[in-house]
Amino acid sequence: MTRAATLAEIAREAGVSTPTVSKVLNGRADVAPATRERVEELLHQHGYQRRRSSTPSSPLLELVFHELESAWAMEVIRGVENVVREEGLSVVLSESSGRLSLGQSWMDGVLARRPTGVVLVLSGLDRAQQAQLTSRDIPFVVMDPAGDPGQEVPAVGTTNWQGGLAATRHLLDLGHRRIGMVAGPRRMMCSRARIDGYRAALDMAGIAVDPDLIREGDFHHETGHKVGLELLRLPERPTAVFAGNDLQALGLYEAARELGLRIPEDLSVVGFDDLPVARWVGPPLTTVRQPLTEMAEVAARMVIDLARGNQPSTLRVDLATTLVERSSTAPPLASTRP
Repeated sequence: MTRAATLAEIAREAGVSTPTVSKVLNGRADVAPATRERVEELLHQHGYQRRRSSTPSSPLLELVFHELESAWAMEVIRGVENVVREEGLSVVLSESSGRLSLGQSWMDGVLARRPTGVVLVLSGLDRAQQAQLTSRDIPFVVMDPAGDPGQEVPAVGTTNWQGGLAATRHLLDLGHRRIGMVAGPRRMMCSRARIDGYRAALDMAGIAVDPDLIREGDFHHETGHKVGLELLRLPERPTAVFAGNDLQALGLYEAARELGLRIPEDLSVVGFDDLPVARWVGPPLTTVRQPLTEMAEVAARMVIDLARGNQPSTLRVDLATTLVERSSTAPPLASTRP
């Protein structure tokens, strides 16, 4: 079927006019929700996909964040900007206010803006939203997906499990045996992978995982401080802690200071991310480098290639993590050895 015939057939099946179908395609707000839902369902059933040549996109790349509050986001923005600047594109920033899924109002805005492509960071799209973008020929890539995006969805991540393993092994090699963890949200795939790497390192060393030494955080300073105090006030406290990200590690620094513990003499700390602040805190933080800027560059290039009709050689790219040793880790004092 031609595009005109497809739209006409969808309009007839939905019991609406062809201009109404066009309004739905263009993300117009002046369509009743029930009508919009029915038209979207028919677009999906027909496998409708807009022709690229007939609907030029805007020179925009939509960058969607789970949250926009930290230096972590700035590293991602820097990577995307490195790519779009060369391509003559601009960046539109969106935030899902901590939610891992995006609402219809966000989708309506994207359909109206008709960007060259969308990069979603720690967010995701449900099947219906994926179908909406596909039908409008708007490519999308997920960076550091919160959950399993599906085999058919382009995604860029990092070796979170290997990073968790390396961080914990480093502490084990220093002689620590009672190692705590301030994890990130378990609902996030990256956080679960880091926890699994921590568990695997302990298992390989013949050390049983103690659930009392694992606390769930939310990747923010405040939670690192709060659950850090819980860990460090245990009757038998850990001699070392692996924090699921640098921000929680810095919260743990403050918890140790409040309790009169010295880093690394009384407590070794390892973070994850290697944000710029990690090298300037006192003492400089040992951490797992996650190549955020490079990940963002790969995601931006991938979505631009998709917009040009080029299919990537692989839909899943995982960049390597690296342990960066600084001054926040040392062997445990003899008096604190288990």
